[in-house]
Amino acid sequence: MALRKIRTYGDDILKKSARPVVKFDKTLHHLLDDMWETLKEYDGLGMAAPQIGMLRRIIVIELDDDNYELINPEIVEATGDEIKIEACLSVPNKQGDVKRPTFIRVAAVDRHGEPYELETDDDMLTTAICHEIDHLDGILFLDKAVKISDRPPDEDMKKGRERRRKGKKPRTKITRSGKKVI
Repeated sequence: MALRKIRTYGDDILKKSARPVVKFDKTLHHLLDDMWETLKEYDGLGMAAPQIGMLRRIIVIELDDDNYELINPEIVEATGDEIKIEACLSVPNKQGDVKRPTFIRVAAVDRHGEPYELETDDDMLTTAICHEIDHLDGILFLDKAVKISDRPPDEDMKKGRERRRKGKKPRTKITRSGKKVI
């Protein structure tokens, strides 16, 4: 595994569309492992491959000790909408209010090329998945934000995550070949 450099606002690669993954091999697995290491090092919630300079349709998200890898993700259903506060590793020190769905169903494949669907009404997970898919399409939250402000100190963000861990866990379901996984 290797720590990768986070590309930040102003880097042209963040405005480009990522290409689908077609080879599910050791190279992909190393890239995913690097993404996990980088995400943990920067204390992020989610990351898309373009954020580390790779124009591939790959997302990793860690939320409440659950890890999600979405390769070639596509939102196939989205309902409701709500303004969510977002921040981004590629846009340090800023946050924005962005309209996001309250429920999504996403088709994706795992690191072995096995297809699955994820559906959730978890507000943080729906926001993270939509935010990261936007990265795959060259869109930053700044492009969609109805309001942009300075980001609070990291300590305030950590307190918000702790409050979430103590609350009721929302519904998230992963299905492979018609069988529920979680």
